[in-house]
Amino acid sequence: MAETLLLSTTRISTYRGRQLLTAATGFFFERGQDLYLVTSRHVLHDPASGHFPDRVEFEIHLDARDLTRTAGVAVPLYLEGRAVWRQGMDSVGDVDVAALCIDRRALPLGAVFYAFGAEHLLDRLEDVEVGAQLLVVGFPLSFFDTVHRLAVARHAIVASSFGVRFQGEGYFLTDARLHRGSSGAPVVMRDDTLGGMPWRLLGIHSARMDMGGRDALNDDMLGLNSAWYADILLALTDHQPAANMAAMGPRFSGRAST
Repeated sequence: MAETLLLSTTRISTYRGRQLLTAATGFFFERGQDLYLVTSRHVLHDPASGHFPDRVEFEIHLDARDLTRTAGVAVPLYLEGRAVWRQGMDSVGDVDVAALCIDRRALPLGAVFYAFGAEHLLDRLEDVEVGAQLLVVGFPLSFFDTVHRLAVARHAIVASSFGVRFQGEGYFLTDARLHRGSSGAPVVMRDDTLGGMPWRLLGIHSARMDMGGRDALNDDMLGLNSAWYADILLALTDHQPAANMAAMGPRFSGRAST
């Protein structure tokens, strides 16, 4: 049987009609009886790039011992023209995290997965120091174990002061070699006090960072990435979230994706 961490993470494909648009990463999060698929908000809706899918599909395992057995689950992103995911915002603006509630009855019989919960979030942000060892688990450039349908892990460290909003935004930095397709990946730290799922969920990977004036010939990319603090999930999965912290997504856009 695969590690619980790998069975908490799933490959997401976005579609508009029959057209496959992009691939990304998501993970499962439970709050009470509710199950959520968490990913980056820009995976589901990104006006800046003209990305407007109308559904996502994710994979789920069907047998804990035979990991070659999987099924795809399709989830529409809009109901009566209104987005069904929840997205966050803070005093600065939008938070690049989205939580999509999954009807457990839509999952195939015998579905095998693990989910993070509130107990996997940090109680005290100051317990994590700069340089702390992390893993980022996802599907970079759609690369993964295609036989057993499992994600791969990248080693990372905390690269900015943890608990401090980097440049005033609601994220911290990681130092890791990451690629497209990793958006929405869980950023975790090992914690054996948590038992069967021994991972603290610190953040949700969003994007690589770069310098606008970088000389592409002489200067390497920074190798730094933004990861939104995972405690936003408490607002996104609360049935009565605090004002201005979480809301349903936008109405359906009729514009074509590019």
